[in-house]
Amino acid sequence: MKSVVLIVMDGVALSDKPEGNAVLGAYTPNLDYLVQHHPWTKIKAHGTAVGLPDDGDMGNSEVGHNALGCGQIYAQGAKLVDEAISSGRMFDTPVWQNLVKGDTLHFIGLLSDGKVHSNIEHLIALVRKAYDDGVRCVRIHILLDGRDVAAQSALEYVAKLELVLAELNSRDFDARIASGGGRQRITMDRYGANWGMVEEGWNVHVNGIGEQFGSASEAITAAREVNPNIIDQDLPPFVIAENGEPVGKIADGDSVCLANFRGDRAMQLSQAFDLPNFNKFDRGTAPKVYFAGMLQYDGDSKLPQNYLTDPPHIQNTLTDLLVSHGVKQFAVSETQKYGHMTYFWNGNRTEKPDPNLEDWVEINSDILPFEQRPWMKAAEITDQVVSAIESGEYGLIRANMPNGDMVGHTGNYHAALISVSAVDLCIGRIMEAAKKAGVTLIVTADHGNADEMTEKDGKTPKTAHSLNPAPFIIYSDDEVRLQQGKGYGVANVASTVAVLLGLQPHPNWERSMI
Repeated sequence: MKSVVLIVMDGVALSDKPEGNAVLGAYTPNLDYLVQHHPWTKIKAHGTAVGLPDDGDMGNSEVGHNALGCGQIYAQGAKLVDEAISSGRMFDTPVWQNLVKGDTLHFIGLLSDGKVHSNIEHLIALVRKAYDDGVRCVRIHILLDGRDVAAQSALEYVAKLELVLAELNSRDFDARIASGGGRQRITMDRYGANWGMVEEGWNVHVNGIGEQFGSASEAITAAREVNPNIIDQDLPPFVIAENGEPVGKIADGDSVCLANFRGDRAMQLSQAFDLPNFNKFDRGTAPKVYFAGMLQYDGDSKLPQNYLTDPPHIQNTLTDLLVSHGVKQFAVSETQKYGHMTYFWNGNRTEKPDPNLEDWVEINSDILPFEQRPWMKAAEITDQVVSAIESGEYGLIRANMPNGDMVGHTGNYHAALISVSAVDLCIGRIMEAAKKAGVTLIVTADHGNADEMTEKDGKTPKTAHSLNPAPFIIYSDDEVRLQQGKGYGVANVASTVAVLLGLQPHPNWERSMI
């Protein structure tokens, strides 16, 4: 069996438009060589190809790695919640019935319609249903986006939410925004990279500790007066207060709903609410509340215990197939994307299907703005990949290079150029090691980002993902031919890897591209 090395260039997709295109503008001699001399094609990495409701929906790393790792298209976060709300199933659950029994119902979540972590329409539907079900006090703790949507669009979403609240408040209802802040400042850390973010979010949302303002709009406007160029994701935390008192501290007897549906940036706050022996930071006297998530974010650790929508039950992954054939695997990335090559890749499972057949390596990410160090840990990841190749132990070696996505989200075009060039440099090293060892190398991506760093005006920084296709490249001494045809997406990668390894793909998978 000839080994396969699969490199996921996170956030590096393809577009012919030069404006704001850090992929096209970067120095990439190795990628240029690959597309000129080796088999390659474009694959769809957004919308229906990754289980999202429609093709106007951006792909993201979670659904992208689910599809890459399982070879199938499952209905994902936004679509699952859409169906649960529209059918009314969500509101017939015991979890919803318990939520509406609290003294005050609190919602915490990302306030946008990016549909990557959340959707404001879901929040509005839940607030309206809470009113219909007799709840009379609601507090909303908003996390501001500017990453999956326009960089400075927070005021638009606040205005939309406040219009709904004003309508309901005219009918014997008390619903208000209680706290908030940028998603990269508080609450929405992932993989334990920076627990300080979650601690600050806890103090803002739960304890009402933070700079006080009369409204969310006032807080956002004040921050922009200090820094007109600040992106919503970086907005400082704030607390809404009246007469010096926070309007929405979370207290004993309340209920709390985490309205995000994506798991990676919801796990840590769920732990803070759900785990009795939580010790990552001092919560003070944690209030006794009923806590629920929009979904269960981790089926292995059962977090949260209560959830409103069943997550996709992903079966028959590529890892499952390889384990059944005794094929040993190696997975590596830095903290920011480590879970994507392990948890998401393996169908939302935190545990290894067979610990004897999978080795995982996490390289600690730097805790600083990514535009300040756009090369991130690409070199260290490459060291691990090259060592794994040279060891001859593994049938499949998989790695994620986070640079194009994490730096792309900063909106800094020049930093994104460096990030893509750094990844290309590392791919050159991996190509050399692959050739020397006689293994097959695949270079692909999970979605776009660095390929579209400006809005349509060509000037305004864009921090959201793009709808552009991902590359799929095969580098091998063997003659490999990609089948002609349209309709390939990231879910076609698993069966292609299986065929390259000489294995029969699972019958439920999308077809192989070779």
